[in-house]
Amino acid sequence: MRVVIAPDCFGGTLTARQVADAVAAGWRRTAPDDELHLRPLADGGPGFVDVLHTALGGVMRVTTVTGPLGDPVEARWLEHGDTAYLESAQACGLHLIPPDRRPGGAETATTRGVGELLNAAREARTVVVGLGGSGTTDGGEGMRAAAGPVTARLVAASDVENPLLGPHGAARAFGPQKGASPEAVKRLEARLAAMAELADVRDRPGAGAAGGLGAALMALGATTVSGAGLVRELTRLDAALEHADLVVTGEGSFDWQSLRGKLVTAVARGAAERGLPCVVLAGQVSVGRREAAAAGVQDAHAVAEHAGSVERSLADPAGTLADLAAHVARQWSHRRSTQLWDHG
Repeated sequence: MRVVIAPDCFGGTLTARQVADAVAAGWRRTAPDDELHLRPLADGGPGFVDVLHTALGGVMRVTTVTGPLGDPVEARWLEHGDTAYLESAQACGLHLIPPDRRPGGAETATTRGVGELLNAAREARTVVVGLGGSGTTDGGEGMRAAAGPVTARLVAASDVENPLLGPHGAARAFGPQKGASPEAVKRLEARLAAMAELADVRDRPGAGAAGGLGAALMALGATTVSGAGLVRELTRLDAALEHADLVVTGEGSFDWQSLRGKLVTAVARGAAERGLPCVVLAGQVSVGRREAAAAGVQDAHAVAEHAGSVERSLADPAGTLADLAAHVARQWSHRRSTQLWDHG
């Protein structure tokens, strides 16, 4: 059986490459004769430039920029021909904010470093900004203050389709996971609503990405694309799917956000277009079977459930993921054998 393993990272624990390697190691334990094709991916959030560097080559640059709390951080970005690929999480990612500083930083964290990255890439003809995994909700205010005149063609590669405001917007949907209290969420929503320069784009899909950074880029004239779709294209995932029998994807949490433009659904869509079964392996799963099936996912398995608890899964992320992959491979090998027997 030919299996394409095309996961996102497990945020804060494993990179996409580490996830793919762990799944492959566990799979081979049970089904050593299966042909595995590893395609680690990203959707605009953490890992975006690393995945594209592996797929495209080019030159990886490092620029010291202002981090979300004002401290200097080193941010990597990719130069490939006349195109620069930036990753907003490198400059303002949630992983750059210690957990004990998130409640206070939720209202003050800045995207200034993203503007500094735009300045560093000013020689490029096209600048693609990956959006996702941010610790900010400043509507791109910091980015706009730091960026000089932008003459390049801008592309916002978003990990979600959320608008700027409302129940699915930047503050209300994502503020709490960045440490914002209910009162802070209300203040952030009001601040975003008051940004007149974002009025014309606030309802567009992706405007709420990266705490409203998507809206700020749109206001500068950026074209908006699905980050997952762009990576799917540039890594030639579809070519690998043409010869597959099964697709395995995954991410840290398979939840409601996954269904709003995240990588897992892009991979599942590609599998569905070819009539291929798609299986999700995630740290945790909260999407129901019916919702998963509507997104093109046949089965979804949680590492935490298989390991017995979230704590056990986090104690050895790669090992417990490999164990789950071995278990799932056994199920699919049995299905495959049954199908061959029925058709024999």
